[in-house]
Amino acid sequence: MDNNSVITMFTLSGLNGMANYRGTLFALTLLCYCVIWLVNLTIIVVIIMDKSLHEPMYIFLCNLCINGLYGTTGFYPKFLIDLLSTTHVISYAGCFLQGFVLHSSACADFSLLALMAFDRYVAICRPLVYHSVMTKQRVCLFVFFAWLIPFYLMFLSSITTLISKLCGSHIPKIYCVNTLIGNLACSASIAKIIIPAFNYTFYFGHVIFVVWSYIYLIRTCRTSKEGRSKFMQTCLPHLISLIVVVVTLLFDLLYMRFGSQTLSQSVKNFMAMEFILIPPTINPLIYGFKLTKIRNRIQSFLNCKFHS
Repeated sequence: MDNNSVITMFTLSGLNGMANYRGTLFALTLLCYCVIWLVNLTIIVVIIMDKSLHEPMYIFLCNLCINGLYGTTGFYPKFLIDLLSTTHVISYAGCFLQGFVLHSSACADFSLLALMAFDRYVAICRPLVYHSVMTKQRVCLFVFFAWLIPFYLMFLSSITTLISKLCGSHIPKIYCVNTLIGNLACSASIAKIIIPAFNYTFYFGHVIFVVWSYIYLIRTCRTSKEGRSKFMQTCLPHLISLIVVVVTLLFDLLYMRFGSQTLSQSVKNFMAMEFILIPPTINPLIYGFKLTKIRNRIQSFLNCKFHS
């Protein structure tokens, strides 16, 4: 293949050698996908329908759940089709689209979690100015940029990869990612190095900001019983969500960069699926059980359904 116009399909090799388990894996994957839709959609509908939840923290949470559905939709339908097929290929455009969706969803997670950390910091550490800082207009602007910036950065990254001349079509994974597509390039380019490096640095800055905000939150909350209670109620779920997202994403990124090729294919597939399985499932469950307003609203709805 001497130019990228020859390549019209990519081959995904992640499911090779798993023919005996495809039926079981399909059923488990479909169940997981249904659970992800159920728990995230429940949180989204509750927040939209209940006007008392139209506050910054819940608006950010609603967008976090929407992002969970957006990211998983870029993976699960194609993966379920592959489990029923004997050939695992994806079109040239489809591969880039899947990579864009998965990357932008992961970045949007960090943007929204950083916004939630900022909201809790202002609410607990600067309560007197909270309502003047977190106005409706400003919250809408924050949410807009939390989606726009990941989309823009991943668009640049995808375009850089798209214009590269490719000398191969084999992707050793169960889905497409820009890094692996870029590895198929016939020659290295400065843009292919600079743009991912900038993106990693930019979102590492998000993590540093969240850590910094939580240092101040912990210092503020530990001085009073009410503060500790507020931290456990509203901040702990967010902290758990951040840890889950960072750890699962780091596992996959570090494995792609430095992972051993001696690991079994099943372990590789699990590590590849972690960040599109665990955070979208765990995040809404954590918030649903921990945040009193959401939990009470769900319980009252279920009670009404049960008694009717």
